[in-house]
Amino acid sequence: MENVGNLLKNIRESKKMTQEEVGKALDLGRDAIIKIEKGTRKIKADELRQFENLYNVSLEDLMMSEYSSNVKGIILAGGTGTRLYPITEATSKQLMPVYDKPMIFYPLSVLMQAGIKDILVITTKEDQASFKRLLGDGSHFGVSISYIVQPSPDGLAQAFVLGEKFIGDSPCAMVLGDNIYYGNGLEKELKKAAKNAEDGYATIFGYQVKDPERFGIMEIDKYNNVLSVEEKPLKPKSDYAITGLYFYPKGVSKKAKQVKPSARGELEITSLNDIYLNENKLKASILGEGYTWFDTGTFESLHEASSMIRTIEKNKDIVICCPEYIGYTNGWLSLENFSKRAILLNKNAYGGYLMKIAEREIKNENN
Repeated sequence: MENVGNLLKNIRESKKMTQEEVGKALDLGRDAIIKIEKGTRKIKADELRQFENLYNVSLEDLMMSEYSSNVKGIILAGGTGTRLYPITEATSKQLMPVYDKPMIFYPLSVLMQAGIKDILVITTKEDQASFKRLLGDGSHFGVSISYIVQPSPDGLAQAFVLGEKFIGDSPCAMVLGDNIYYGNGLEKELKKAAKNAEDGYATIFGYQVKDPERFGIMEIDKYNNVLSVEEKPLKPKSDYAITGLYFYPKGVSKKAKQVKPSARGELEITSLNDIYLNENKLKASILGEGYTWFDTGTFESLHEASSMIRTIEKNKDIVICCPEYIGYTNGWLSLENFSKRAILLNKNAYGGYLMKIAEREIKNENN
């Protein structure tokens, strides 16, 4: 309750209301407000609704926005990208442009929106130097990025074995380097998944598809409880694909080591999910209407994703999935360093967007 109390105190002060005024408005009295804000008095459900009505806010949304994650993050950016030959004969597909930014910026932005600052990028030996030139140590985004080589692509669950030392005793999320997510409310769902991981539960993200036999599939009930998970079934039990984003509690590396290679010789992520399902520790987050997910592993999906992003950014005059902006709004990147990044990139629309924000923020600081 202490966190809720601090949040209520911050909202009250931002609205320039006294404890006496709030106590009177809610018919609780000043002493009750003092105790609630200190966390020494329990808040009833109806009282929370009164606070929300008085302050005109959603406390759940605010608590999620202020949530600070202890979860670590992995971007799996290895593989050979054979479906994108001949281009990927010379470069990693995760370094290819998707409209106005490198593909890897999109999964990076997902982890950052989840409140994750400590990130491991798994690459091939040949491509690692290029990723380091692009991302560096992550400081220009306000995060910490380290790297490890994937000797050979032996299944998605392999990432948690390779990253065991990095993960340590922390919960961990993994996102595939060629997956793109966008939608209003996505940040809230990501932070819920991070909180689930800290509370000992795994979370997988489902998206309705027309060709479920091409994907790992989750079977769910009407309450979105996971009933089963299957890897590319011939007769799918549902049309909800398991997308390339996973959150796991601490101990995931140990469980990944329990996964036995499949018939195709890979450590399947579905087998890892099945372990959590059998322990009743697997939750589903369904990305319904208003969300978009792309697996950009083909020329067609690359074109579709680029077209969608261009349309959104042109219509709204924004840049989406922008790590610099997310780092700044999360309070991880100072205005000075954000402005330096904007100046460096200012010869195109991406940098121009950063510059516009920097100039606005500098103006606000000086007022």
